[in-house]
Amino acid sequence: MLFKEQFNEIQRIARTIFDNPELGYKEVKTRQTVVDFLTRIHPGIELESFSTTGFRTSLGSGKKLNVAFIAELDAVYAPSHWRSDKATGAAHNCGHYTQVAIALALYQYFFTTGAYKVWDYTLTFIFVPAEEYLDLAYRDELLKNKQISYYGGKPEAMKLGVFDDIDIGVCVHAMGGEFPVRTIETNCDLAGFLYKRYTFEGKATHAGFDPFSAKNAYSMSTLFNVALGLARQQMKDSEKVRMNPIVMESDMSTNVIPNRIKVGSDLRTLTVDYMKEAAVKMDDAAKGSALALQGTVSIETQMGYLPFVQDRYLSEFVIEAFHANDEIAAFRNETPISAAGDIGDLSYMIPCIQIGYSGFSGTIHGDDFKDIDPEFIYEVFPRFLADVFERFNGRIDPAKLYRRSYEEYEKLINSIAQQ
Repeated sequence: MLFKEQFNEIQRIARTIFDNPELGYKEVKTRQTVVDFLTRIHPGIELESFSTTGFRTSLGSGKKLNVAFIAELDAVYAPSHWRSDKATGAAHNCGHYTQVAIALALYQYFFTTGAYKVWDYTLTFIFVPAEEYLDLAYRDELLKNKQISYYGGKPEAMKLGVFDDIDIGVCVHAMGGEFPVRTIETNCDLAGFLYKRYTFEGKATHAGFDPFSAKNAYSMSTLFNVALGLARQQMKDSEKVRMNPIVMESDMSTNVIPNRIKVGSDLRTLTVDYMKEAAVKMDDAAKGSALALQGTVSIETQMGYLPFVQDRYLSEFVIEAFHANDEIAAFRNETPISAAGDIGDLSYMIPCIQIGYSGFSGTIHGDDFKDIDPEFIYEVFPRFLADVFERFNGRIDPAKLYRRSYEEYEKLINSIAQQ
């Protein structure tokens, strides 16, 4: 009954966060909203801060395992969204505000009932900033001033040791699109991505008087775009490859042949090995396009996020809970997509799952995104999650878990960025 009793307050907090969206590493009001709620529920709560706005707190201690429930604080840059912050362009059209509210619903339930006290594991709530990979100019300044080391909040927290004592990561995420019935999802693997920047250089001349002596950098970039389009047929469908080249910088005018064009593109794949292979193909297309028109190209690679392979062993607890549940009508399984998230980076270090939930209309990151089934999101779904956590108790086999160090993660990231 407790989830029903706390529903109105949880929904109100979700609406407060939705109406006050903030971009990554800037979630000051969001953090305060969450802290105010937690300290009111538990006046003696201990909070550990990290990464400007991130923090964590635990229920239970001294247990053999530590399971984290992770919620993301940030919004997306989407100034045309119907409820965006007109001053900053931030909007909660990725559903993170509901993650935070769900985390608070679970914390209040477990703390109030004391159910966690008999578990053989500690439950740690981690509120992470900056999941969305955006607002990069601001984050470049943070990097320059050594306030952060990563654009993404989870890799930054990993470096700071926030997850060093965590054995399992559990996340939840809104599912895009409107579903006819209440639906959850497991084993939705996500692509990883990196950024490529190609600077094509040629020779500028007067476009009318002497185009014959020129080497047109814009034409090189156009040829590159065509090459990528044709190369898509040679990319594996199973890898969900995505490339989205755009012109980032140019010195173009109508009467001068452009001699410098910078093209940026992401590259998304479901595996690291194929990401490396596809990156070589992209680089070759750029080099060939420059050579064909007697120009040159320089290449920069910036790592984004690693692919996310959900832990199938942990997902079995979720599937089991669904089959015992009579409030959720439908279940989706094994539906990989090309979207990415920094949960992929964390899943390299420890086993993680991300459970999807319906209750929305519109498109994720779209102007029309909003929640339409608050009862499901803030009452029914948290009650379902509570059952999943109960099923973890006494049944998690440590032999089926894994752990890699931050140093191993850093080595992998650097090897990809050097491609």
